[in-house]
This record gives sequence, C-alpha cells and structure tokens, in this order.
Amino acid sequence: MRVCFGAVVLWLVLSSRLAAQVQLGNEVLATNRFKELAGKKVGLLTNPSGVNRRLEATIDILRPAPGVRLLALFGAEHGLYGEVPAGEEIRDFTDARTGLPVYSLYGPGPTRKPTMAMLKGLDALVYDIQDTGCRAYTYITTMGMAMEACGAAGLEFVVLDRPNPLGGQRVEGPLWSPRFRSMVGQWDVPYVYGMTCGELAQMINGERWIQTPCKLTVVPMKGWERGMAWRDTGLPWVPTSPRVPHDQSPLFQVATGMIGEIGGLNIGMNYSLPFQCLAAPWLDPYPFCETLNRYGLSGVKFQPIVYRPFTSTNRMAGAQIHFTDPHRAPLTAINFYTLEAVKKLARRDLFAEAVRAGHSFTMFDKVNGTDTTRKDLQNGRSAASIVKSWKAGEEAFRQKRQKYLLY
Repeated sequence: MRVCFGAVVLWLVLSSRLAAQVQLGNEVLATNRFKELAGKKVGLLTNPSGVNRRLEATIDILRPAPGVRLLALFGAEHGLYGEVPAGEEIRDFTDARTGLPVYSLYGPGPTRKPTMAMLKGLDALVYDIQDTGCRAYTYITTMGMAMEACGAAGLEFVVLDRPNPLGGQRVEGPLWSPRFRSMVGQWDVPYVYGMTCGELAQMINGERWIQTPCKLTVVPMKGWERGMAWRDTGLPWVPTSPRVPHDQSPLFQVATGMIGEIGGLNIGMNYSLPFQCLAAPWLDPYPFCETLNRYGLSGVKFQPIVYRPFTSTNRMAGAQIHFTDPHRAPLTAINFYTLEAVKKLARRDLFAEAVRAGHSFTMFDKVNGTDTTRKDLQNGRSAASIVKSWKAGEEAFRQKRQKYLLY
C-alpha cells in the first residue's frame, strides 16, 4: 500500500512540475524583455482569453512594456470583452478603460479583416487569442485574414503562441473544399487540425493560402508538448466565448457542434451544459444512451439526463456526454453516431424533418467544409463508413503540416 501511495505522490509531483514548465507566448515575450516588439508601434488583436497564467491581460502587459507603444486594439467575433453572442456584428468603439481605439473585425459591412485605415501608423499587429482547435471556430479565420491585411500593408504579424486545448496530435474529420469558404471554414485543414495558432499561422503563410503573405513572427511557448490537453498544462482557462466556458468545452464543441446546425436535437444550449447534451422532448433517455454506449466509442460514456432549457418550458431528455479518457475519444465521430442512433431508435431522420420544415443546410455544409457528408447521411451511409472515409485525408494532412510544427 505504501509503495502504491508513494508512486501516486511521485506521479502528482512530476505532473505538477511538468505543467509548471509550460510558458505561454505572452510570458516568453515578457521574459525576453519584449525584444520582438522593441521600438515598435503595435496593435493587439485579443479578447478575455488573452492572459498569462497569473490571469494578467496581454493588454495590460503591453501597455507599460518598455520600448513598446500599444496604439490600438482589435476584436474578433464575440468582441474585445467576449460578451457578444455568436454571429452578432460589432461596431468600432473607444475603450473606456484604456482610452485606445477598438477596431472590430466582426463588424458591419461586414468588416472581417483590418483596413488600411485601421493599420495606419502601426509597425506590427500582435495576436493573442485562445483557440479551440476546431476549424469552424472563427478566430483562426480572423487570424489569417489579419495576416493577409498586414502583408498588403507591409506590417509584421506577431503571434503569441498558445496551446491547442485538444492537444497537438488529434487530427479528425472531413477535409475542406474551397467551394465552402466562409468564416467557419477558411483554411485547407481537417475539422480538427492538431496545431497551435502559431503553427497554423506558419502554414497559412507557407502554403500561400492568403493572397499576400506577411512578415510573420511567432513567439513560441516553452514546455508545451504535443500530447498535452489543456488540463495537462496547469494553465487557468478563461472562456473563449460565451458557450465555451470550461477547459473541456472545446471537446464538447467538436462532439456536437455539427448536430447543432441541423436542428431537432438540443445540445445543451440555453442550459448550463452547452454542447454537452443530446436531447429532445421525444427521446427516451435510457434506451438512447444504451444504443450510443453499444457503439463502444473509446473514452466516452453517455449518461441519461432530463432537463428544461432556461428559455423554454419543454422537457428535454436524452444523453449527457462524459469523457472518461479525452485523449482517446473520437470527438467528431460522435455527431454522426448520434444521428444514426436517433434514426435507429426513434425512427426519426433529422435531415428529412429539416427538409420538410424548409430548413437550409448551408451552415451545416460550411461547418463540414463540404456537402459530401450531408449527402452521405441523407443517402443512409453508416456512421462508421463516414468516419473511415476521413482516414486518408487525415494522414495526408499530418504529413503536410509536419514542416510547420514547432513542438
């Protein structure tokens, strides 16, 4: 018993030391005495997730930084302070706290990348936003479009690197087709791409996915390893957007986000478990969970749940997702096994029901980056077959990304 207890203590100590070694790009920048920004007039593209491990905002780190002149702030979807709902456009404003102009890159027009007027007088644009590791999350689209604007304006683009919360090894899901280019699908990467924002920036530049590549500087992390999920880093999690409140939220976002674009199932929205549920008024939760669990998906269990969304009187019943081993769980696949289980158990084809209701599948196709997935589902192709069809593309991407990896 003493040997076992001692081994556990040793493992905890070693894990703690390993996590403590992870330094974010903004921390490395400060340790280096801001040499990458010395003598430069800069803008900062950030949101509340742009903090160090002491929860100090990068805005407040750069303002007094010696040799650095922070002249402007830029905000992506959800805004500089992260309070704006998904898809809602945001206007430019002056930040009352700092007195700096805030330029919206999710604004009316729509404005989706910096204009020449926004960049006037700057030497560099700094990027520090926490990503979720999913192609359909708009921050990486904004990052690449800002890189393109900097390339056209002759400005340097500086990425303060951050962990991919899903780890750096997981690559999953359908590939992207240029026919479905949008804010939720801009780059030729799988749905889950297993790269940090700095690595992805290097790939965007190197593969010339933008019209005018920029002068790119990535301030890398120290101590981060590809096998680390967020909890392995020891870093605090700050919500990246209103429906990604916890460090495991990116896992759930990938597991159910596609389903959320079809309709027919509540995925925990307007409740305390965003992206974590698969429920409907007409589902029997116990046989539904039994059906899902019989698929034997690694690292995930489905538990019966009944709840009422805060904005509805309807009773929802179905499954709550629990990740027992997040590193092994096939996240993207859960979307499709769920649709198959609903069809088998409840005899309901959510696609057919959406068609009858006049629902458009434009956003579902954009999120998938292709319409092949939808057509396969509508034609009755099995979930296992769809998931298997991704493998060649996933492996090809792993090889293609190799030269851009920093860790």
